[in-house]
Amino acid sequence: MCLYCGEPKPLGDFLRRTGKRSGSEARRGACRDCRKRRRSAALEAGDAASDPMPPSAEARPHEALPAEVEAAESAPKRRVRRPPPEPPADAMLEPTREAELRPTRQGMIRMRGRTDKGRRWQQETDLEMARCLVREHAAVLVNRFTIRRLYTNRTFRRYILERDRYTCHFCGEYGDTIDHLLPRAKGGHTTPLNCVCACMLCNQNKADRDLDEFMEDAEPLDSFLSAGSRNDRSEEPFATRPL
Repeated sequence: MCLYCGEPKPLGDFLRRTGKRSGSEARRGACRDCRKRRRSAALEAGDAASDPMPPSAEARPHEALPAEVEAAESAPKRRVRRPPPEPPADAMLEPTREAELRPTRQGMIRMRGRTDKGRRWQQETDLEMARCLVREHAAVLVNRFTIRRLYTNRTFRRYILERDRYTCHFCGEYGDTIDHLLPRAKGGHTTPLNCVCACMLCNQNKADRDLDEFMEDAEPLDSFLSAGSRNDRSEEPFATRPL
């Protein structure tokens, strides 16, 4: 039954509801005819928000960007070789003990954790991945057959960004994304030793390339810091410079 016209209509005339709590037969209240009627009324009233491409926008010529903006966007970023990330401070208090893991009769390792909302979850993984997660301080050993993930998705993202101080690992500018040093497509995992903070441009440019391939034209960190100190000194007023 349509909520707008009050007439019984086939189930296919209604849009399916989306969301975790929506069932397979959950539908929206407006039928197809009522949706068309409301859309045409909005267009006649001149509602620009409901029109994805108004006629004035189609006839409007494309405005070219200034030359200096295009040059700034096309210029490559200055990349710097930085040391790999260090493990968490509390993770160095005891050995990881990944060699003690043993697979179950099914040949798998049980893995436990929590979601961002605090709900518990459990799944199975292979022995090699379980040892890698424990070795790179993303999980701890519960017993010989079980490991427990230390971070949820939200806490892991916050930990990486705060650890790197929201600084891109590749260019030194502001970053708010997470990048894998060894790409996931080539066997990398989401661990504290394999993930760094990155800006959006470096994250997209690196894609699934290896770190050495992406940083082949990077300069050492010492020269970058010395050049930065010289630039800072040159920007000081003349009265404060040492003679």
